[in-house]
Amino acid sequence: MFKFHSQNGIYHFRSPYVKAKVLSKLHAVAGRWCEGTMYRKALFLALLLIFTLGLGCVDDGSVVLIDGSSTVFPITEAVAEEFQIVNPSVMITAGVSGTGGGFKKFCAGEIDINGASRPIKESEITACEKNGVEYIELMVAYDGITVVVNPDNDFVDYLTVEELGEIWKPESRVEKWSDVRPGWPDREIFLAGPDTDSGTFDYFTETIMGESGASRSDYTKSSDDDMLVRAVAGEKDALGYFGYAYYAENQDKLKAVPIDAGEGPMYPTPETIEKKEYSLSRPLFIYVNTESLERPEVFAFVEYYLQNSGFFAKDVGYVSLANETKNEMLERLK
Repeated sequence: MFKFHSQNGIYHFRSPYVKAKVLSKLHAVAGRWCEGTMYRKALFLALLLIFTLGLGCVDDGSVVLIDGSSTVFPITEAVAEEFQIVNPSVMITAGVSGTGGGFKKFCAGEIDINGASRPIKESEITACEKNGVEYIELMVAYDGITVVVNPDNDFVDYLTVEELGEIWKPESRVEKWSDVRPGWPDREIFLAGPDTDSGTFDYFTETIMGESGASRSDYTKSSDDDMLVRAVAGEKDALGYFGYAYYAENQDKLKAVPIDAGEGPMYPTPETIEKKEYSLSRPLFIYVNTESLERPEVFAFVEYYLQNSGFFAKDVGYVSLANETKNEMLERLK
């Protein structure tokens, strides 16, 4: 985000793109006003003027409505914050109702953009077609669903895909750690995970159980990944899963569990996610209503999102797209 310190005129931006654009404007305006010793004061006045009047080219009072995945939300939030620095007259509202919850609103024509941590389902395609909602699918980053335990847990060194399946399958009889592997403590496991509207839930169950939505129901559910972080961090015998960015941001409170999909235990890292060596790696998307794209504020926001997706994805803890893939997404936008 933008910060200004009046003593020395230091400007800090999360995105180099925004920094370059804003500062070029500032220096241009200040340079017209004065030279020499008064330049710094002119720079400050130029700052106030530019951020009051705006740098963008979209209409005043414009609103872009976004909802969907809690996993995609950190990227969208970061993009929205800096887009509004350049275009302060545009209001970006971003909700978090999960991928499935977002698609319900998106296919009803209630929002412009839906963040999704899985591809759109056939039932959702049908709902969009029924309501005359056309869209484009745009990949924005890669994620690795991260299985976590409390940092005080000193015995879970890894979990196999089969063990995860036994823990999370419908009607699972696993109640204690000793039910997972002989020698582990005879203590009850506290399970926490996404709710059923979550794309992370869908992807995890499809990958681990072989069927989307196949899961035990007796666990602490939430669409708020921050709440899941707190749940695992606050319970010694907790086990949970969510997007990698939430683990990366809270590594002092959580312990990632390596997953063995048959080739040895593998930690989720930016490198193993990018190379798809980690078994729970997946792409992240935004879906954009094509009718909404005809509005200049929506087109400008989505274009900015794609142009800067690599920087923001990495900044919040995900893995950025290859340039070739990013350029392909920008071509789809045209």
